[in-house]
Amino acid sequence: MAIIHQATLSPSKLEMLGEYLPTIESLAGLVGSDLSQIGSYRFDDPAGEVGIETHILTSSTGAVLQIPLTYRNGPLEGAEAWLLGSMQHSVLGTRWVYDACGDAVYVGELVRVIVTGGSQVALMVETADGPVEREPTVTVRGTGSGAVPEPSITQVVPEGVGTNTRIAARGHVVVVRHALDEVWTDSGSIALRGTWAALTKPVTLAFLA
Repeated sequence: MAIIHQATLSPSKLEMLGEYLPTIESLAGLVGSDLSQIGSYRFDDPAGEVGIETHILTSSTGAVLQIPLTYRNGPLEGAEAWLLGSMQHSVLGTRWVYDACGDAVYVGELVRVIVTGGSQVALMVETADGPVEREPTVTVRGTGSGAVPEPSITQVVPEGVGTNTRIAARGHVVVVRHALDEVWTDSGSIALRGTWAALTKPVTLAFLA
């Protein structure tokens, strides 16, 4: 499960995403002048150190975008190209925020969820009366039925392919879709599919190539 603190963030996640996305050539034209959040889903870092949250956004252009982020308590060596910047978290202090496609912790969990048929984790909000579970705004599920992949993923090689990111990671190739409103035909590969309030059927969020 993911523990959500009642905290102030400076800058906010949307502010950081609003500055970062126009720097990605394939997505810049989809961002427009404003971003708003449809919802998000989280995975757990097995080591309990890295926050993993994927944002589903809509833009003033009408585009629907998926951007995964990781939150760390220090810089990630070798991932400078994927750094959005740092934010001040009123409970956790300084957090370094990364485009998660360049973070092996996220990629490892994404592959695991796809391969095993896993899902997002429960969200527990800290309150004065103790943790309270929050209803998910996005529900995801992997379509696989296999065992947990071994060995664990420790290095990733991401590259942009159109509006997607293709990530090579220790024998796996996973593709993360960013422009979710684009016409898409499933390849038949096992995938991560998601739903939220505005959808009538699940959409493919990522898949193994």
